[in-house]
Amino acid sequence: MKNVALNDVHLGLGAKMVPFAGFNMPVQYSGINVEHETVRKNVGVFDVSHMGEFILKGEGALDLIQRISSNDASKLFDGKIQYSCLPNDKGGIVDDLLVYRIDEKTYMLVVNASNINKDWDWISKHNSGGVEMKNISDQTSLLAVQGPKAAAALQSLTDVDLASMEYYTFKKGTFAGIDNVLISATGYTGAGGFELYFDNQHAVHIWNEIFNSGEQFGIKPIGLAARDTLRLEMGFCLYGNDIDDTTSPIEAGLGWVTKFTKNFVNSENLALQKQEGVSRKLVGFEMVDRGIPRHDYVIENADGNIIGKVTSGTQAPSLQKAIGLGYVSKEFSKDGTEIYIKIRDNRVKAHVVKFPFK
Repeated sequence: MKNVALNDVHLGLGAKMVPFAGFNMPVQYSGINVEHETVRKNVGVFDVSHMGEFILKGEGALDLIQRISSNDASKLFDGKIQYSCLPNDKGGIVDDLLVYRIDEKTYMLVVNASNINKDWDWISKHNSGGVEMKNISDQTSLLAVQGPKAAAALQSLTDVDLASMEYYTFKKGTFAGIDNVLISATGYTGAGGFELYFDNQHAVHIWNEIFNSGEQFGIKPIGLAARDTLRLEMGFCLYGNDIDDTTSPIEAGLGWVTKFTKNFVNSENLALQKQEGVSRKLVGFEMVDRGIPRHDYVIENADGNIIGKVTSGTQAPSLQKAIGLGYVSKEFSKDGTEIYIKIRDNRVKAHVVKFPFK
């Protein structure tokens, strides 16, 4: 089990630590609901240093990315980020990821912690053009500072104008006196904010500076449990739950990052799938009757026939109601459709809703 650079800091703050994707990670500090509301209303800091980062460099870097990913990376410019998928050759998804264009021949891929080795092997397998690949995951720390007060809390620490940064862009600059910090504006909470990538040796210094600067804005450390409830309220997919090696991007509602203007792994079959339609779709639903949906719970129709299963579910702190994601047969995917979640021996009524949850 690996420790992130800030492991001792988290322990000192009384964090509840759990094994996650091969790392000891803080799941919560003061409690899920408090942490969730902190991010929605003020500003919170997630240590997500377990995520993976690969540098791809050389003449063929873009070509390699185009062949392995579903989105069109040729649309990127320096300082621009793109959300994408790595389709496998069986119709599923190797991983979802972010693609950062550093310059014309240099890209950074940010992948899920549980898939670092799998993704590295998959990309290497397709690297027939001799693209230089470097896995910088173990030397890189990543903090996500999220919430409506994130820019105000961080601005005194950098010359980069945070408030003017557009969504899905990044800049490199000095942060808390440390050079070459990559500052991006993507986020996985729907609350706005920034991500900071830097070398592990600066982790404690940068963490302390962020909390000193953010104190007047009510800044707090936030664990992975609140990260999950925050992303779920937005309807964002979590790899391993809502998407995996068996789910196609078309089924998962990720057609918007699946561009058929180029050839990529399994693009022919996915294009056919998009054209002919799919038999199941990932939907959001909210509970009508009392009950909390959980991963792998069965979904039934009014007649008691199984039509799918839950992939994610929770009691949403901001919404004060139970919500979930799940795959259902296509005919039950329309907004407002009545479905039933099998919770233990009970059939609990729910209805399909559009993202984000409200």
